[in-house]
Amino acid sequence: MSELDLKVKNALVKLARALVDQDKAKVLVKPQKNADGFWFGSGNIIEIEPSNYLLCGRYRNHGDSRTGTSSGTRGLEFSIFQGSSPTGPFIKIRSFSKEDLSRPESNVVSIEGGKLFLGANGLEMIVSTEKALKYPKLLSDFQKPGTGVWSIDLISGETVDELNVSKMEEIQSSQDGATLHIKDPVVFKTANNGTALVYCSHPFNWSSSNTGLALRTENSDSFELYTHAFIERGASWDVACTRVTDRLAVPRLGCLKDLPGLSLYFYDGAECLRSLDENVKAVSRPRGFSCEELGGLAWGWDSEFPKIQRLSVDFPLFVSPEGTGCSRYVSTLVTKGGIMASWQQSQPDLSQPLVGNFLDEKNYKGILTI
Repeated sequence: MSELDLKVKNALVKLARALVDQDKAKVLVKPQKNADGFWFGSGNIIEIEPSNYLLCGRYRNHGDSRTGTSSGTRGLEFSIFQGSSPTGPFIKIRSFSKEDLSRPESNVVSIEGGKLFLGANGLEMIVSTEKALKYPKLLSDFQKPGTGVWSIDLISGETVDELNVSKMEEIQSSQDGATLHIKDPVVFKTANNGTALVYCSHPFNWSSSNTGLALRTENSDSFELYTHAFIERGASWDVACTRVTDRLAVPRLGCLKDLPGLSLYFYDGAECLRSLDENVKAVSRPRGFSCEELGGLAWGWDSEFPKIQRLSVDFPLFVSPEGTGCSRYVSTLVTKGGIMASWQQSQPDLSQPLVGNFLDEKNYKGILTI
């Protein structure tokens, strides 16, 4: 993978910081309660036609996926909102409960991240859920009461109203211990007119978060597994978790004008899956842990995807100034007038609303002009 000039790398980091601006963030959707463990997010915003935007995400209440439903209700609703601007306001137009997404053979224990995508056959809702399924026989002793197995499903329709759960189909799952839990889909078009399905996986023992990839070719209806790890976990702040949440095809302006197409990849990272105790004499800092991850950044040439390189090597780039410092599930949308970024951001009360920031074309052009 060929390198970028340092000045160009710095411009890309500056662009990403201007998008995921913690101080300029405005609340788009509030969680159901302003308290620890309550949030809304892990979705995206799409433009289905001029001045018609759809926002999706899931409401999550307090709980712990590693210990089961006895510790809280957790992910309880996947919702779709509509607005005339990428910044809102947004009005809820449809929602899916755990019961809606359940099947006789697999009740949904919890709803996780999902995305909306405009595919060749119309609107696609790709959502991950934890289903009340048993672990593989060799791992059965490790399954805790009230827990299940994560997988990703697809529901399609011409419009939001036509999204039919009776036609839901599973598009990614695993029976291997190292990748047993698969969730948090990210969907985008590839350079060859195919579709990339990026996802997060956890091993059966919940010791790490990793990023995998499945691909759907232009004339196919199915996603084929490419790799369970197209970016390795980091060496420092992101050693326990590296979960890609978004791909931004950067407009080819300014310093990028004469370069091949390239993209930024936002990802969530953490030092550990459980919060660590700090030495009282050490430098205090948000370390990130499960459900309270911090934000990182990578880049790659579009023609070489899925090869990507980190831009946040030693430290995270995106940290909330409040609460635990959590800043995660970044998603972006390029519009005619600028770029919209949305993400979950920790608050003083430890809740995580969906927040957003819009960077207009003039500002991002200025950043890329070096």
